[in-house]
Amino acid sequence: MKLAVGTVLFFLGLAQLSRGQTDGKASPVSFGEAASPRASGYVVLGATPQEEAVVRAQIQIMQPRVLPLRVVFVPYWKYADNLRIFRLHVPKGYISLMFTHLPSRSVFIDADRYISNDSLGYRVAHELGHLTANSVKEEDAEKLAQYFRRRLKNARKQEPL
Repeated sequence: MKLAVGTVLFFLGLAQLSRGQTDGKASPVSFGEAASPRASGYVVLGATPQEEAVVRAQIQIMQPRVLPLRVVFVPYWKYADNLRIFRLHVPKGYISLMFTHLPSRSVFIDADRYISNDSLGYRVAHELGHLTANSVKEEDAEKLAQYFRRRLKNARKQEPL
């Protein structure tokens, strides 16, 4: 029995160190593929094409030092389940429309409470503040969020009418 367990663990460890299967057609990402997840460094999941475009444009304008690995739009029931799984504490009297899981660099957005593009940018700035500061403290995130929000505001002023 010990031999079988040891053999299985050896092969599982070996699989972690080896390279995955490829089709031999690997090519570097070109400059024109900026919208692809590989080029931008993150993936947007569960969003409509319009929501994804808005989030990507806003993050590009804010230019945080640390990008999320994934931005996930989920329905409220799944969002509430993720709050429970990640043990997020929401103070009394507050509601959480989105949160960041720092270890996985994931931003979760309650898709059922998505209101407008401006409110999305306002709140994403706060979540990017958490990532950039690598802190769960709201004060740290809010300090950086002010900087990101200023960039969004300046970009809106420069848009042609």
